[in-house]
Amino acid sequence: MKNVAIIGCGYVGSKVAHHWKTKGFTVTVTTTKPDRISELEAIADRISIVKGDDPTGLKTVLQNQEVILLSIGAKTREESIYRNTYLTTAQNLVHLLSELPEIRQIIYTGVYSLYGDRNGDLVDESFPVSPTSIRGQILWETENMLLSAATETRKICILRLGGIYGRDREIAKIFKRMAGQTLAGKGANISNWVHLDDIVSAIDFAREKQLGGIYNLVCDEQITRRELLDRVCKNHNLPVISWDEQETNYLYNIRVSTQKIKDAGFQFIHPQLIV
Repeated sequence: MKNVAIIGCGYVGSKVAHHWKTKGFTVTVTTTKPDRISELEAIADRISIVKGDDPTGLKTVLQNQEVILLSIGAKTREESIYRNTYLTTAQNLVHLLSELPEIRQIIYTGVYSLYGDRNGDLVDESFPVSPTSIRGQILWETENMLLSAATETRKICILRLGGIYGRDREIAKIFKRMAGQTLAGKGANISNWVHLDDIVSAIDFAREKQLGGIYNLVCDEQITRRELLDRVCKNHNLPVISWDEQETNYLYNIRVSTQKIKDAGFQFIHPQLIV
């Protein structure tokens, strides 16, 4: 039986925990909120209240585990919180690995935005990153820290995700507050999204195939922000959105190739956007 641990059991981690639990795995999850224990009991065999900056608590969670999913999220965008949530957790995890030889794989959910602005060009995993903020730099350092722990017997898999949507986080729900407004720019930047179902499927695919390295994970339909918001308004009978047509510098304007994970055999459940 597989022993798997999920560090950070939020929107993505909870869904993965449920999936792995139904497959008969022994699932350990972490949370920083004691009031979530009763909720998590339905999807996990063991629940630990621990933060990533607590190496002692982290070691207890990781003992006897074969696969680790690191799916964490900072509560605020403050630099110190970001660094503590992502980089410090990765550092503690990597430093503990010498004492935990049974760990065969770490899967980390990263972000596509590390590629920065490429003026709408297509990028794949071979492209150099170009973080646009200190937070992006921290996420890049987190990836590097984790990848440094790869060995012949231990795989490190980074999944660079698009914007996450799915049940209770529908695209229309995210954007409907903008209906009827005038937004800055021309809306010409590319929107990159990935459905929760595909994230869960890709994480389990990476585990099953023992993937290592960096893989992009974004749905095939990559349209401009303007096209996306027009579709949201049309499909949900909302007031149209206008644009001020001014020139705008975009932080993340890229088309993301997912050919690498497709070549490995992965198939998207939702290749097209559900709007």
